[in-house]
Amino acid sequence: MDQPYLEEGGGEPQQEMSFVDHLEELRWHIIRSLASILIFAVAAFLAKGFVFHDIILAPARPDFLSYRFMCDVGQWMGSDVLCIEDLGFTIQSRQMSGQLSMHIMVSLVLGLACAFPYAFWEIWRFVKPGLYPQEQQSSRGAVFWVSILFAMGLLFGYYVVSPISINFLAGYQVDPSILNEFDLTSYISTLTTLCLACAIMFELPVIVYFFTKAGLLSPEVMKLYRRHAVVVILIVAAVITPPDVISQLIISIPLIILYEVSIGVSRRIIKRDLKRLNESKA
Repeated sequence: MDQPYLEEGGGEPQQEMSFVDHLEELRWHIIRSLASILIFAVAAFLAKGFVFHDIILAPARPDFLSYRFMCDVGQWMGSDVLCIEDLGFTIQSRQMSGQLSMHIMVSLVLGLACAFPYAFWEIWRFVKPGLYPQEQQSSRGAVFWVSILFAMGLLFGYYVVSPISINFLAGYQVDPSILNEFDLTSYISTLTTLCLACAIMFELPVIVYFFTKAGLLSPEVMKLYRRHAVVVILIVAAVITPPDVISQLIISIPLIILYEVSIGVSRRIIKRDLKRLNESKA
């Protein structure tokens, strides 16, 4: 039986929707989501100079904000070892359509990143009426927190993970006679992969929230496998960062904090559900 279609505020049920009506509703939510991504992608495509010079290629220059911050920290500690004067590599385009294809890809990625809050809100508008009023109440603020965590992950990947990785890879040589001349496709793929991977990893508390609501996860299970989770986080940090302890700690600590926050989220959900269960029995 089809579930009654509820208003967004959890109001009175409206007329019951058929399966075809649900598909039609979903289709329009997806169309609006894709349209928002396309609008931002077109805007990014037209702003080619700003997008590539000030955003995409910025981590490839020594005057990037993160490198200047590292230099200031090093000078505050009385050393210039953290100051970067030259990254030691050049970026080239070795394919005829390389720059055009990367221009389109970057525009789409930026379109997705900028439109993500609205696109997720559109999908959430479709999902939310299918929830019970109690579930709608407990999931208030979902769009806000998902969007905030996504943005935090992007910024963390762009300003922390990417500069560290690019700096290491740019200076790594198996022999001094070999020059580091990276293809534009390789550079952009590395940058976007790191940023999007961090954005997804920062959604851990939200994922834990829904898994706990579904009964697939509990704070006890997360505590039991805490050591395993830390090992996995350290392995991930070792893969995406240079092989030095400082860089791995910079990446690992925020992820470990997110894991601990997720345990707290799961514990809160369990307590709230038990409280409601006891109130319903009283």
